[in-house]
Amino acid sequence: MLAPERRTRTDLIVAAVIAVVVVVAASIAWFTGDARGTTSIPAEEPLPQAEPATSVPTALTELWRAPSAATESARTPFPVVTGSTVVTADGGSVLGREPRSGEQSWSYTRDLPLCSVVSSWNTAVAVYRDDRACSQVTELDGPTGERAAQRTSDADDAVRLSSDGTYVTSRGDTRMELWRSDMVRTLEYGRVDAPVNPGSQPRNGCTLLSSASTNSRTAVLEQCPGEAAARLSLLDPAPEDASEPEEYGSTVVPELVPEAEGPTAGRIIAITGSLVALYIPAANGTPDRVGLYDETAARTSEFILPEDLSPIRDSPNFPATTAGSVFSWFTGTGVQAFDSTSLSPLWTVPGALGGGAVMAGRLLVPVPDAISVVDIATGVSLADIPVDRGGYDGPIQTSVIGDVVVEQRGADVVALG
Repeated sequence: MLAPERRTRTDLIVAAVIAVVVVVAASIAWFTGDARGTTSIPAEEPLPQAEPATSVPTALTELWRAPSAATESARTPFPVVTGSTVVTADGGSVLGREPRSGEQSWSYTRDLPLCSVVSSWNTAVAVYRDDRACSQVTELDGPTGERAAQRTSDADDAVRLSSDGTYVTSRGDTRMELWRSDMVRTLEYGRVDAPVNPGSQPRNGCTLLSSASTNSRTAVLEQCPGEAAARLSLLDPAPEDASEPEEYGSTVVPELVPEAEGPTAGRIIAITGSLVALYIPAANGTPDRVGLYDETAARTSEFILPEDLSPIRDSPNFPATTAGSVFSWFTGTGVQAFDSTSLSPLWTVPGALGGGAVMAGRLLVPVPDAISVVDIATGVSLADIPVDRGGYDGPIQTSVIGDVVVEQRGADVVALG
């Protein structure tokens, strides 16, 4: 029978050293890792899907309000709602709330400041700022708040998030990315630090001014060094290689020259599978107008914007939103509606405070002291629902969840029902 092996003093010392190393490594990982600064509290029960409203209310009162500075119109244009949840975002916290009561159902908090939040795919996509700017991205399930996909990548210090239903776009001043629902990047455009393949980007050193996307086209307006005016480019949102953009067309728009105070006020209004609408501000005696461009970035037509809808300098620089069969564009002084296929102008709502949202087949447009119930086909106001906003006069962006109207008023989200 073999004698049992005996541990020597050296064996015990080595084992102790290994144990200490493991503990130290685990401690370092904990203190330096994301988990230490993250608190995730999922819902005890998933919030149910909201039933669509069958009619527009005749009266509205305030149900609740909450701070939501990270969804303020300066970064994200609309209150964030998923199919079941109103999402508010403030400081480092993203909170899922029951639509009618405002009661908190779930929360996700990090010891980092929020850059922005957007809703897509029945989730909330939250972007946090670290030492690489707005680079840390977390996808949160709408009904439960449970973490889904995550990603980290290079970014600018401030980004604007948008969703076309297929992709989420994150755009800063120098760099833009598109992500699909698993947070895999499908397009990288603009500034690339230490690129693996130098020259993979079509241009360098440009300032990104505006963008919009569909599942088949991405449009970007940019000001590039050495060019006298802004450039409009049409891209594939999911090229074969995400780091090598594929252009359908690109052209300098001569009317969009930089202003003395900064970049041109021109912006992308809307995009379809084959057309782009571009706002061209008044200059040299010409009025404000909208130019239409095809998928090669060639202009096909234009029309004059009504004087009472002329955008003001500080008006929100965001594309139009889909509202049933039309695009609704808030200019800062009113609403211009476009046909969702041809992008031809349809009707206007002068004096509106925001672009509105659809409930029960009607467009609910915020106006002073009320919400106007607008027929989507004709633009005719069918009724005004009085709303006491306590003197707040806009701008106001609106979302609808079930029979609840959610307004973004500055850094506050207010639910009406």
